Amino acid sequence: MNHRITLTVEQITKSYSDKKVLEGITFDVAEGEVIALLGPSGCGKSTLLFLIAGLEKPDQGAISWQGHDLSGIPSHRRDFGLMFQDYALFPHMNVSENIAFGLQMDGKEQQFIRDRVSKVLDLVNLRGYEQREISTLSGGEAQRVALARALAPQPVLLMLDEPLGSIDRTLRERLLTELSHILRQLRQTAIYVTHDQEEAFAISDRVVLLRDGHIEQIGEPQSIYQHPSSRFVAEFLGLTNFIPGTVKTSFGKQFVSTSIGDFPINSGYQGEVTILIHPNGVTLGTKENFQLAGRIVNITFRGNTCRVTVDISSQLLNFDFLSNEAINKIGETIYLNFDPDRTLHIFQDPFNPINR
Repeated sequence: MNHRITLTVEQITKSYSDKKVLEGITFDVAEGEVIALLGPSGCGKSTLLFLIAGLEKPDQGAISWQGHDLSGIPSHRRDFGLMFQDYALFPHMNVSENIAFGLQMDGKEQQFIRDRVSKVLDLVNLRGYEQREISTLSGGEAQRVALARALAPQPVLLMLDEPLGSIDRTLRERLLTELSHILRQLRQTAIYVTHDQEEAFAISDRVVLLRDGHIEQIGEPQSIYQHPSSRFVAEFLGLTNFIPGTVKTSFGKQFVSTSIGDFPINSGYQGEVTILIHPNGVTLGTKENFQLAGRIVNITFRGNTCRVTVDISSQLLNFDFLSNEAINKIGETIYLNFDPDRTLHIFQDPFNPINR
């Protein structure tokens, strides 16, 4: 990854009718980096994208490209590409005409336009679709045409606003893989807006996770998943194994006392805490060698993996295993082992969590 910073967003604030939609948003994007703006509906993701695109103006703060302030630059002169969720294709134009539209608006020569349209159609695997009418395209084909149109002018920054939101899950997973490959192949600097953490993790180099107009956490996907900065982040990512406890000290060593047992921890915590056990960090033990034991109350198969819900001292916890592992039946006892450094995360205060 080239770490030369291209886009810089500093202390951006935006309000509508006295309601703050964004406040104090600060992050940057490196050349060739794919950033995902992730968060629940209404957290400000699309508004932030429109501010960067120049379709809206911030109330406070600055947005710059390679150190140059963009506040006086209209959207059509920023050389940014924008792809919407509904694709916004022109129904009265065929595929080729849709892709060529932006190039024609830029005054490009006809031969350049023909060559460029042909190139991006190859890139999105739609060679031969030049004369197809938009109304005849499937959802996946329309998505590819919209992507080709956004890429045709060779934008310095590509912005995608929930581009796969209206596509069924199977097709979405395939198109996500293709889109990720295209962005990497072009070394395209991009911002990808989504409310789906699986999409964000699959396509991005880093994730900017938003909540109520604020940045909750920024980091690489694996880092955010393994080390969520707050209980909100953990819950948004689908992590549910929260257990309240109390920090105690015995023989100079600290541990958290909980309803399912005692967990040794590093120093620096006191009083009431909440611990999080990652669902994918637990391994099967035996009756002779285990750290946790409980009764299986449910097993949900998910293809290559299965999720096992276990009742441990009246605490229901979810753990993930490979489907080919020898999981006991519902109602039987399961024995578990885990590595605290890999699977255990501690929040100092369940109402105002602090990352370890």
